[in-house]
Amino acid sequence: MNFADSHVVKLIDLAIAEDIGDGDHSSLGAIPPNQKGRARLLVKDVGVICGIDLAAHIFNRLDSTLVFESFIEEGSIVNVGDIAFNISGNIHSILQAERLVLNFMQRMSGISTFTKRLVDMISVTNAQLLDTRKTTPGMRVFEKYAVSVGGGVNHRMGLYDMVMLKDNHNDYAGGITAGVNQTKSYLKSQNRQLKIEVETRNLEEVEEALSVGVDRIMFDNFSPDEMVKAVNLVNGRCETEASGGITESTIRNYAETGVDFISVGALTHSVRSLDLSLKQF
Repeated sequence: MNFADSHVVKLIDLAIAEDIGDGDHSSLGAIPPNQKGRARLLVKDVGVICGIDLAAHIFNRLDSTLVFESFIEEGSIVNVGDIAFNISGNIHSILQAERLVLNFMQRMSGISTFTKRLVDMISVTNAQLLDTRKTTPGMRVFEKYAVSVGGGVNHRMGLYDMVMLKDNHNDYAGGITAGVNQTKSYLKSQNRQLKIEVETRNLEEVEEALSVGVDRIMFDNFSPDEMVKAVNLVNGRCETEASGGITESTIRNYAETGVDFISVGALTHSVRSLDLSLKQF
């Protein structure tokens, strides 16, 4: 993760301001201002750890005199009882960062853990696992980073770095052919070179997308049997993607159809956080 990125810096600073406000009055009231202490991040779950570098950055952002000592590499498998890192220095600073660090790391580790589980399930195929834009507002850069740590592949970051014509776009535009042709004209007029992906709902729409020429075709809510027919129809003329309601129990079946990508919104919108705790010692 690029901590020099102004967007990342702004999001972290907003999170700090949201939590601290005009002061951590619990720490200010109960603990002398210059007292030193230490704490460690205790793992209370099994999964993939994510956000260690982010934690170090947050601690440093709040107080550059804090000493951060990491024992586990980003993306490692962790078990109950593992210690991810120690932090030492001003107690007020440690306590101010505690919840913010845990909020980020627990969610990001949960995403990485779930991602790895699905990636492992389709590892014997050539399909790659994609995330989506179904992310927590303001948290996208962190959640998509967590997907990559878990072995998944980031789809477009937003509306600006790839064209995806979904059913509503196509219906409003007057159909797939009209939507794609108008998009190609627009991109040419703007001197932009963006990949174009089109969502399809049946084999007829797949044929139409192929005839007009796109970079990737998404098969939305196709059954595995329908997916096989669609992949065979495309026959390598463009990239293919499966999407819509794909779960742990069905993902292997979809991967075995020969599709290139499988997108799963649940990677970021329905994940269980990993149980972590920051404890004094």
